[in-house]
Amino acid sequence: MQDVFHEAVNQFSRGNRAVVATVVRTKGSTPQKPGAKLLVRQDGSGVGTLGGGCVEGDIWFAAKELLKRNGPTELREYELNEDLAANDGLVCGGTMYFLIDPVYQPQAFLPLAKEISEAYAGTGAPVAMATLAQAGNGSKAAVGAKLFVRENGTTSGTLGDPDLDHDASKKALELMVMGKSEYVTSENGTEFFVEAYTTPPRLILCGGGHVSKSIAPLAKKLGFLVYVTDDRAEFANPSRFPEAEMTVALKPEEAMAQLPINANTFIIVATRGHRYDNVALAAAARTPAKYVGLLGSKRKTILIYEDLFKMGIPRERIREIRAPVGLDIHARTPDEIAVSIVAEMLMFRLGGTGLPMKLEERHLHRIEAKHKESLVAAG
Repeated sequence: MQDVFHEAVNQFSRGNRAVVATVVRTKGSTPQKPGAKLLVRQDGSGVGTLGGGCVEGDIWFAAKELLKRNGPTELREYELNEDLAANDGLVCGGTMYFLIDPVYQPQAFLPLAKEISEAYAGTGAPVAMATLAQAGNGSKAAVGAKLFVRENGTTSGTLGDPDLDHDASKKALELMVMGKSEYVTSENGTEFFVEAYTTPPRLILCGGGHVSKSIAPLAKKLGFLVYVTDDRAEFANPSRFPEAEMTVALKPEEAMAQLPINANTFIIVATRGHRYDNVALAAAARTPAKYVGLLGSKRKTILIYEDLFKMGIPRERIREIRAPVGLDIHARTPDEIAVSIVAEMLMFRLGGTGLPMKLEERHLHRIEAKHKESLVAAG
């Protein structure tokens, strides 16, 4: 929700108050997932979305009312029954939980909003924020209390308890890598929402062949910053890869030292042969990148893994490597292989199983039974 925080910085810089409404938890089928945001300005206008329809309309109204009466942060539950969903043109039926969070001291929140905006833009380090949604037994903090956590471990604010702050900080650092969010319930019943804001994901294509050529534009459209390296200048240049932030015509182990690699970096090794792949994969494995993939067959993977052990790459790191890279869709052409690989990258980044989303057989049985009942009732 980069646009929401960009506007938050804009509003808070002017001393304007605002309300930030966030989806913090969902059950069942819902139009938006945790992390979706809506910023409501003083004049009642807004930026972002919570899913549309009367759900968003009600939260929008509640946000404006909070600003009028200087009300406190609220956690609201909203059940999407079939009738309500149908009225909004939504095919869903679940429950959404919203944190409606007013900012009455814009100058105090401005520095944090700037850090979040800079993290999104890639000009700052990843950060995270834990917000109290429900106070537990013995908690003295109010709903809306915040703990701001930075990549270096420093914090600002508190959730009202040192142990809770410790747990929230630990969770924040875990989520920070991929910019994910999580709703947490502690042992004493305290509930808080942790949301991480990280730099844009980077993709390093190690090898400038046909598959990399197909991956680059697809990854670019999905928000990845693309970098390409190949020891042959004719395969790593801006003309061949106009989507790339940088092209480096060097050997993989030399190029890795020049590229901006952090935990939120994806590396795909797809060079022109075994004798290049093993060196490139070893160099990639020695970086902090959480996603490292190797293009090729299982036999090729086995041979290169043997080389990695000989090169001293730890077993734990080898187990993390995605090889052969991609999801099994029987891809054959470079474009098909690119879809397979990018799909796995998104699954890794966003979460998911990679399994088909096809409706289960039990639902079909229920629908069929309902249909038969309606026929009987109709005579």
